[in-house]
Amino acid sequence: MQYADYVRLVEERYFGNVSLNRQAEVLACFTQDAEILIRHGDIPTRILKGQPGPGESHISDFWQHLNSNFQAVFRNFAHFVDLEQRRCAATFQVTLTPRPGSGFESQGVQTLQNCNFFWLRGPLIERMIVYYANPGVASGEPSTANRPTGYPPAGYAG
Repeated sequence: MQYADYVRLVEERYFGNVSLNRQAEVLACFTQDAEILIRHGDIPTRILKGQPGPGESHISDFWQHLNSNFQAVFRNFAHFVDLEQRRCAATFQVTLTPRPGSGFESQGVQTLQNCNFFWLRGPLIERMIVYYANPGVASGEPSTANRPTGYPPAGYAG
């Protein structure tokens, strides 16, 4: 794979399909045993797996939650690619518009600043780490400050 292939995988195949709520196409970007780590602030890291064990969450749970509650738009990408090690990182902006009837309508539109790291096996993502910040969230109510997108849902143990 070349630099342009990484950009295409990240922007078009992965984030493009997340925006369009094409779950099968999103999952097709990952190896069957993929792992996703989501890190936000000081809350515990959330771990999702392509082959979850008992009590673990499948990687699709994240996108199902995201797409059922928000319309997500991804833009302003900057890519950092290591061809030899088959990995890359991307910084970008995410705009989340709550879907009508979702439990997040009262929060209004949110703009997140993200940095994702991707490790590839062949042309597929085998590991992804998501770091995100929501600079628009006021530090007040703990549940909003700690989980601005509502993920993980209340009671999540992973």
